[in-house]
Amino acid sequence: MYSGSGFSDWEIGDITVLVHEGFYHLFHLIIPNHDYIAHAVSKDGISWRRVNNALFVGNPGEWDDDMLWTMDVCKAQGKFKMYYTGLQRRDRGVISRIGLAESNNLIDWRKSKKDIYPIEPKGIFYETKNTNPRKWLSFRDPYRFEYNGEVYLLLCARSIAGPVSRRGCVGLVKITNDVVELMPPLVYPRVYDDIECPCVFKLNDRFYIIGSIREDIKVRYWFASDFFGEYHSFHADVLLPQGNYAARIVQDGEHLLIYNFFYAYGKIDALRVLPPPKELDTDKKGRLVLKSYYRWETMVMKIITQSEFGEVDHLLSNSTASSSIEPSKWTCGSRSGYEIFCFQKPSPSFSWEGVLTVEGMGKFGLVSDIDPDGNGYFISFDVANGLLQIRAWGFNPLNNRQNFIFTDIQSGVFNIDRKNSFQFKLIRYGRYIELSIDGVIKLTLMDYTYSGNAIGLYSASSVISLQNSVVKVLPEPEEEYASQEEAQKL
Repeated sequence: MYSGSGFSDWEIGDITVLVHEGFYHLFHLIIPNHDYIAHAVSKDGISWRRVNNALFVGNPGEWDDDMLWTMDVCKAQGKFKMYYTGLQRRDRGVISRIGLAESNNLIDWRKSKKDIYPIEPKGIFYETKNTNPRKWLSFRDPYRFEYNGEVYLLLCARSIAGPVSRRGCVGLVKITNDVVELMPPLVYPRVYDDIECPCVFKLNDRFYIIGSIREDIKVRYWFASDFFGEYHSFHADVLLPQGNYAARIVQDGEHLLIYNFFYAYGKIDALRVLPPPKELDTDKKGRLVLKSYYRWETMVMKIITQSEFGEVDHLLSNSTASSSIEPSKWTCGSRSGYEIFCFQKPSPSFSWEGVLTVEGMGKFGLVSDIDPDGNGYFISFDVANGLLQIRAWGFNPLNNRQNFIFTDIQSGVFNIDRKNSFQFKLIRYGRYIELSIDGVIKLTLMDYTYSGNAIGLYSASSVISLQNSVVKVLPEPEEEYASQEEAQKL
């Protein structure tokens, strides 16, 4: 994992990732100064090392002399191109415009001096310098896309009309032979203040646009049969659950990956971290789904079968609890109150998978990083409503008036099987937690609260069974603050 942190824990801002000649290149903003765009490289897309910074704010008087905001890096016409957002001091930093920088090697960047840059809003579609009642102008977060031989930029923009807090749209600019044409928005849902970091891709014969929403810190999406729309929403339009933000996609061979940063503790001014990527796919109805990163399987160091898990402990000593532990099947339950059935995890980082089946009406779920007092992470399965929730739950020694931690970190939804049987996969890698149900990621987050040594199941007035389970040992994450000498070797 990567946070890019120095003096501040929340320095990493909006991102873009490019895969080139077997290496992953990450470009990201530096918060809160926004004075340069940082560059890091990786061999696996998970562990990153910083290299030379890519781009800096302009000299006094230049159009980008105040701040640099979201960028997009791609390869086109034999060069690497970085479309980026710039702010100017004489505007007091409230007007965003789009510029271009180019490179032959991804390291040395030159800002374009063409007359068409910077691009700014004008005409009848978008708020302009003189027509923005919010008093600061969104015309930013470019994403380059080629369609039928033409070049387009998607933008975080705002419609020139509508309720002030609902004008956020996905703007569109066409660039032909150094001529800029502002086109109508691709998506204007009339719901959000802004649709940040938009990008578009085609997958299984449909076009999808994703965007990050500040109102609830989630990533949502829209779909259409044609690039120009019209774009629609499914019943559920959340692609990445709360805390995940500024998502962008990158093609990695046959795999379409999605990257984002995560707000730890649910606060925008707390630690920001770049989690491992996920893969994008669609289900039979064309809805986007998240799959685990293909490289997890290449990282496995050892596989431990269910019969080798070791002793199962009834951690809370509930007299109404019972368990039947057989080599290929565990059956556990508690008639009244909670019981935690746990075993020692073989490694701090692991992937645990298996089939869970529940009987009756009671509560049940998974636990991770549990200590001897039952402090840790509780992942609840609500089979009546199809709701998943992960909670940090335990003792709080710092407050004797509220001597507990009971923090709902993230929630998700899942399909309810008539048999109440689910294939799960729980990944714990450093401080990263990922849970998949029936092959689809439902929870993905970073948290730093607990690091106990046990994992397992919990029951309250339910009977649950675990079958076909294995734990795959993963290596510990590489230290982020590796030497710059090592970085230069990449």
